[in-house]
Amino acid sequence: MSNVFTGLIEEVGKVVSVRRTARAMKLAVGARTVLSETIVGDSICVSGVCLTVIELRPDQFVVDVVPETVKRSTLQWIGAGEKVNLERAMRADGRFGGHIVAGHVDGVGTVTRMVTDDFAQIVTITSHPSVIRYVVEKGSIAIDGVSLTVMRVEEDSFTVSIIPHTATVTLFSELRIGDRVNLEVDVIGKYVERLLTYPDSKHVSSNGLTRDILQQWGY
Repeated sequence: MSNVFTGLIEEVGKVVSVRRTARAMKLAVGARTVLSETIVGDSICVSGVCLTVIELRPDQFVVDVVPETVKRSTLQWIGAGEKVNLERAMRADGRFGGHIVAGHVDGVGTVTRMVTDDFAQIVTITSHPSVIRYVVEKGSIAIDGVSLTVMRVEEDSFTVSIIPHTATVTLFSELRIGDRVNLEVDVIGKYVERLLTYPDSKHVSSNGLTRDILQQWGY
């Protein structure tokens, strides 16, 4: 069974070391809170990327990053000394305060605009159409592992509002224009699209979801 995260960051850690191979890497991350009750084999979400703990050290954990994850995330540019958002996998008896975050990054976005609105920080992020297509206004998105609500969506970008508390407990307090971030869209949208466009679907035409089909279903 895949791990589930909530997008509510528990602490900010720091990369202690990075050891790169041809296409993969091994990271050692300094932390405190997320080490509590963690054992080898557990998963920790590192700035939006679900990684498996392969070694525990005093005040550190070590993870392997496979080539596919390196290619799809900002970890390809990470270096020793950089800070990362950290969250342990959700416990079955815990509160679900954010949204379903799998830690499987869909793509990388770039911060293109930041505006202050009273106490909030309004941030616009540009990304590839393959990511933007799943972003909906008032829907959820994980940015570097942080669960946020989408304010509005444009053709190649979307905007979120960050409150002071979120900025304080995450790396968002250090966010700047030009920064690259990991993006994970709401997984429910991807499942729905897959079901509606699967060739053997009895309820969808070869053209996918249509207005007529929606009307048949009462929409």
